[in-house]
Amino acid sequence: MGRLVRIARIFAVGLRFGLYEFIPRFSYNRLFISKTKPRGQRLREALETLGPIFVKFGQVLSTRRDLLPLDIADELAKLQDQVPPFPSELAVLEIERSLGRPIHELFDSFEQLPVASASIAQVHLAVLHDGREVAVKVLRPRVEQAIARDLALMETAAGLVERLWIDGRRLKPRQVVAEFAHHLDEELDLMREAANASQLRRNFKGSALLVVPEMHWDFCSQRVMVMERMHGTPISQVEKLREKGIDIPALARAGVEVCFTQVFRDGFFHADMHPGNILVADDGKYVALDFGIMGTLTEADKNYLARNFLAFFNRDYRRVAQAHLDAGWVPAGTRVDEFESAIRGVCEPIFARPLKEIYFGRLLLRLFQTARRFNMEVQPQLVLLQKTLLNIEGLGRELDPDLDLWSTAKPYLERWMNEQIGWRGLARAIRQEAPFWAATLPQLPRLVHRMLTEDRLGGVREALERAAAESARRNDLLAAYLTVLTAALVVVALFLF
Repeated sequence: MGRLVRIARIFAVGLRFGLYEFIPRFSYNRLFISKTKPRGQRLREALETLGPIFVKFGQVLSTRRDLLPLDIADELAKLQDQVPPFPSELAVLEIERSLGRPIHELFDSFEQLPVASASIAQVHLAVLHDGREVAVKVLRPRVEQAIARDLALMETAAGLVERLWIDGRRLKPRQVVAEFAHHLDEELDLMREAANASQLRRNFKGSALLVVPEMHWDFCSQRVMVMERMHGTPISQVEKLREKGIDIPALARAGVEVCFTQVFRDGFFHADMHPGNILVADDGKYVALDFGIMGTLTEADKNYLARNFLAFFNRDYRRVAQAHLDAGWVPAGTRVDEFESAIRGVCEPIFARPLKEIYFGRLLLRLFQTARRFNMEVQPQLVLLQKTLLNIEGLGRELDPDLDLWSTAKPYLERWMNEQIGWRGLARAIRQEAPFWAATLPQLPRLVHRMLTEDRLGGVREALERAAAESARRNDLLAAYLTVLTAALVVVALFLF
């Protein structure tokens, strides 16, 4: 009964906001569709009305700009994950149950009023008994059940869209819902988030650009996470930052360097870098928060990116096309010249502009959209990378409208590519393989001796001897056949003449 009530409410909200416009057979029915608001805005408001899980779904959906019309993706990107907090008494009960001790034994003081509330969890401030200030993140009560219920409905709806809408299969709604479920699964495990934060903190240890809070592991569980309290100004409050003497253009450039360092040096990057997750300390350093969604890149991904960026800088579009084919992301039968032509159509109009007018994130977006026309399978890690670059570019231009992301990032990327594919890359590979070589080289004489004594080529030699004998036998049969044929011809000639 509860599921039926939920379906009825979703249906009612859809009618209220005119979401039937997205169903082709109703899309031209002017009698039903309200024209007072754009379709993207109505979709965003409907998701906000349906509750926090649907808001989170809209946020994840907004990252799939390779699948959505741009007007809808831009509107969904405006979703703010701000929901009413749940009662503090329930938060205290959850903390005590998860950590196994009363709240007064865990903290010297605990603020009942949360400082932040989101769809999955909320945050309270506290002080440990040793005087250290901390932030306590706790999951909402029964959030797993609520998510499972709504995910089941989303999966059902996605299946219907694929079957009933002619473009539904191409848009892969079930794949989008599965991706959303994966993100939620990661965010529902606060131990995993704490581990992500710890890794990022280790990667930027001693950095002059980025600070990551320390995790207090003795106070962490799957549903509760206690970390160092961070002080700073929200990055969206630009005027307040100026009043504190922060160099805003330098801050914007530092943000680009932080982003590209995470992506290209470490292959481990914060994939949810919206303004609500970033503070600026009084000394001008970035402060990262909320580590539920992180992206990773393999060495193969890095190699693909290195080849593509190098080709982009040189406007060698054939190499860009060939890199996609070599990576196996475009079907093997794709014509390189056609793919090259499509990529040139995307890039040339962009490179014809001044550098400061080139939007790097949009370039990647258009490339992904073009590649999709050639049946490219969009890689999830590259979708997160695209989202990250769009976020950092938008944030950087908000701080400094004259920010030239291309020229700011290009020296860093060129240096990184030289380290990846030049002699520095070779030296790094040798250093990485040195322990293996050190363990293997002393064993080589013994391995060679064993191979020789075991006569592993004996089987091959026997096979060759059998083949030679068979060939000789066939040659003898052929010679006998030719002899008989010659004799027959001679007899026939004597008989005729």
